[in-house]
Parts: sequence; C-alpha cells; structure tokens
Amino acid sequence: MSNRRDFLKKTSLLGLSVIANNFAAENKINTLNSVSALGSETPYTLPKLPYPFSALEPHIDKQTMELHYLKHHQAYIDKLNKAIEGHANFNLLESFKTISKFEPAVRNNGGGHYNHSIFWALLKPNPMGQSNVPNGNLAKAIEKHFKSFDEFKKEFSDKAVRNFGSGWCWLIKQENGELKITTTQNQDNPLMDIATDKGKIILALDVWEHAYYLKYQNKRADYVNNWWYLVNWAKAEEHFAL
Repeated sequence: MSNRRDFLKKTSLLGLSVIANNFAAENKINTLNSVSALGSETPYTLPKLPYPFSALEPHIDKQTMELHYLKHHQAYIDKLNKAIEGHANFNLLESFKTISKFEPAVRNNGGGHYNHSIFWALLKPNPMGQSNVPNGNLAKAIEKHFKSFDEFKKEFSDKAVRNFGSGWCWLIKQENGELKITTTQNQDNPLMDIATDKGKIILALDVWEHAYYLKYQNKRADYVNNWWYLVNWAKAEEHFAL
C-alpha cells in the first residue's frame, strides 16, 4: 500500500509540475506574442493577458483593467480589422513606416492595438508595492543618458503628466543608440513616420483618461506615480536588447 501511495503522490506532483511549467511557458509566449505577433496574421485578435484582471491592484483596479482590455482594446481591434478589409497582405508593423499614407482609421486603431499590446506586456503584479527598479544593461544606459534613475523617473513622470489630452509617454532607443523620453498624441507611437521622435520602444505608458479615471479621477500624477510599481523591467530589458 505504501508503494501505491508513493506512486500516486509522485504522479500527482509530476502532473502539477507539468501544468505549472505549461502555464509558465504559455504566459511567456503570450507576453512575447503581444508584441511580436502583430504583423500580417489578420484578422487581429486580443493578446492574452499574462495575469488576471485583479493582479495589478491596488495600483490599477480590476474594473479599469476589464474595461480597458475588453472594451477599449477590443474596440480598436474591431475597427482596425474593418478598416483593413480592402488592404491585401496588410502588415501592421510595416504600415507604421508609411502610416501617413493610410486613412485615419488605420492609423488610429492600428496604433491603438499595437500600443496597448505593448502596454499590457510591460506591466507585472506588485501587490505589496515593493521597490521596483531596473538592472542590467538597461539600468546602465538609463544612468548614462539621464545621470541617475531618479532623474530619469522624474523626467518621464513630468512628461507623462504634462502630455496634453489623450496620448502616450515612451522611453525609446533612437537609431544612434541614445535613449530619449518622448510623448505622442492619441494612438500614435514612435514607430510611425509621423512621429517627431522615432525609435525602438522600450517603455510605454498610456495616459488616456480611460486608463486611470475610475480609480484616480483627474489625478493623473497619482496614476503615473503608482505605475512605476508595476513596470515589468525584465520585459523592458528584452526590448532594449533587441
């Protein structure tokens, strides 16, 4: 009987291990695909979130996440799929290079889909509000370009809060390798030919009111300050290394 119990226990543990490994692998794939699978695989669909809606509390509440993801992001996808019905072999990433030649529906909703896909992947749960700072090569680059992480954080926060109306705040890596903090309006991003500052996206912060209004009302600065607890620096490091 003891041998049978040991066998069943080991089998159960093995099964749980396989499930856990599969879950972790799926989450990694989903997180990576949220950025990389935005080429020509149409129609576009919502990327899976690598965490539950409530996982970002208390910094971003469950209701905001549900509305933001299921309603706002889904609406961008639906409108984008409709807008590209007449475009053969459409590739979202490629379209950004000449987005000024496309109709506004493609620019607005294509940007909305891409920007949000990056935004979700650059967040991670931190319910205890532990200190959250980068390390590795990205941290060194930030210190080099902004003198210190605190200086970088202050400049990024200031630009995010002061970005008039709806838009985004970004940390980008320019062609010359320099880091820069920049903002865009509406759903534009630094990959688009219309962007004033162009470069590879390292960090993305959504400062549209729908990203924070249910919890923070008009206090965008509070939302930005709490967002720092949620930054997925490991993902940002991946973007930096690409």
